[in-house]
Amino acid sequence: MGREKEKKRGMSYPVFDVEWKPTYEPTKSAAFSKKYYETLKKLAKNADSFVISTDLDVEGELIGFNILRFICKQKDAKRMKFSTLTKPDLVAAYENVSPHIEWGLAHAGETRHELDFYWGINLTRALTSSIKKAGIFKILSIGRVQGPALQIIVQRENEIAAFKPQPFWQIALEGNVKKGTLTAMHEKDKFWEKKEADAVYAKTKGKNGTIADLKKEAFQQQPPYPFDLTTLQTEAYRCFGAPPKTTLEIAQELYTSGLISYPRTSSQQLPPTIGYSKTLSALSQQEEYNELCQRLLKKSALKPNNGKKTDPAHPAIYPTGVKPKNLDKRSHKIYDLIVRRFLATFAEPATRETMTVKIDVNGEVFVAAGTLTKVKGWHEFYGVYAKFKDEELPQVIKDETVTAKKLELLSKET
Repeated sequence: MGREKEKKRGMSYPVFDVEWKPTYEPTKSAAFSKKYYETLKKLAKNADSFVISTDLDVEGELIGFNILRFICKQKDAKRMKFSTLTKPDLVAAYENVSPHIEWGLAHAGETRHELDFYWGINLTRALTSSIKKAGIFKILSIGRVQGPALQIIVQRENEIAAFKPQPFWQIALEGNVKKGTLTAMHEKDKFWEKKEADAVYAKTKGKNGTIADLKKEAFQQQPPYPFDLTTLQTEAYRCFGAPPKTTLEIAQELYTSGLISYPRTSSQQLPPTIGYSKTLSALSQQEEYNELCQRLLKKSALKPNNGKKTDPAHPAIYPTGVKPKNLDKRSHKIYDLIVRRFLATFAEPATRETMTVKIDVNGEVFVAAGTLTKVKGWHEFYGVYAKFKDEELPQVIKDETVTAKKLELLSKET
């Protein structure tokens, strides 16, 4: 970790004279890391070649780079590149090592750490010193992320405090037809003038209507993209209410157990090199996924619905096919979500149909709409996570009478 070369008393700043030190030296809570440091140092003395195999990202490369230069006293090393911790992938990565470490990632990590130190330590000292003059003796921490995040929160709070709700009105119609009940809203939706809303309400109150127009429109809903980390986190929150931090922790555990690929990826693409058929065949050994996998394996070609986002180091998140053992309830939920997302990306589009009905009530038009899933397609593969509400309207014909049942003038605010 980075620290000041010469520790000075007080809150002096700015500080730019820093050096790298083993974590256990300046931080007592990191004392456990000393045994790793000593073991690596001992092993390095007798080694004639070095291979870096940490996670292939900015942090992982910097960890490998620091071990290499400070403990092993080496200037470069070979580099293993892998996205899963399964034996075949690790063997392949070792047999196809790169001749050098990823210098771009290493330098990016080093730069970020140093800038974090310069920015964080200096502004923290400046802020703490400034409030000390006001008689407040407390360390106020600020940094590269803390500062901008706080500013965003302050701006948002100011917007909320300054917001002035604006009233508007809506008119809702409920009417009976031969085969059921229709609920519709006036086509204008929001009336910003109470006088106008009152006039339309008075004009249509107690009046029957007729079906002026009806239209059915089918559309295809494409399968979802493969998971990048952010989408996995947002989807886990939508489905389970899981906080992003918890999802990442679980995904990391699934990765280290060899069950999924590297989760800290920004890619939404599954390259053919991961072996689609091989992975589906392995997943089919799990009873709950067997039938779905067999259906996909019968397809003439397997092609995922890849998104646009890429990551030079890792593909999108996917299950390795290794069968889980003794997963707790939370971990199984995240694993199941990842597996079903993977399967869904290879499935056929879903077909949904929207029916729009226009009702003429004394010259005023009200609109009712409903959407149904006609062909499930990828919804079957995504299972309970494909939450799309079906709203079926009763069957009607043009010029059919809509008998007035209820008319409401709704008062609302923005």
